[in-house]
Amino acid sequence: MKHRAFAIVQYLRPLAKWCGILALLTGVTLSGPASAETQPVDRIYAERLVKAAYLYKFGSYVVWPERSFAKPDSPLKIGIIGDDELAEELARMVIGRTSNGRPLTVHKIRPDATMPRVHVLFIGGTNRAQIADMLTSFKGQPLLTVTETDHALNLGSMINFVAIDGKLRFEVSPIAAGVGDLAMSPKLFPIAHKVASAPR
Repeated sequence: MKHRAFAIVQYLRPLAKWCGILALLTGVTLSGPASAETQPVDRIYAERLVKAAYLYKFGSYVVWPERSFAKPDSPLKIGIIGDDELAEELARMVIGRTSNGRPLTVHKIRPDATMPRVHVLFIGGTNRAQIADMLTSFKGQPLLTVTETDHALNLGSMINFVAIDGKLRFEVSPIAAGVGDLAMSPKLFPIAHKVASAPR
């Protein structure tokens, strides 16, 4: 357990200041280097935690149109398609937490189900054709879309997870967000690996 905790914390350390992820891992004890047997599982679990922490924080860096919420205290709803384990981890993470004063709720969504009304939508997987179709169907809606597919910003995604030097990072497209009447806070840009510019 100590070896696994060390591997997880080492993976998460670069993100600790921004998303407070280490504080979410209460009870973790540091130890020596992780063994070869534990690293693959640790890395998958650590990456899932990082994704969950990012998804929890992204909503705080977006200005939403008034029509997005029925009331000032309406919850910020986060939908997850294609990754039930991530949805479960995120649901545990947001218990008792808020985003700009709003409570958070997490919703598992089947790809073939009727799309519920959510504010942040993570689309798991790497099938570009399917993801492109979904992003096209959401275009113009005040919905913050998050993906994990190569060059997904070119498909219309607003935020896309990427692996850089073995670490999970993200790239953003303020232009795509603007099409959905969302405004990304400039505070998000220095944290991003890449900020997409307008096409020439």
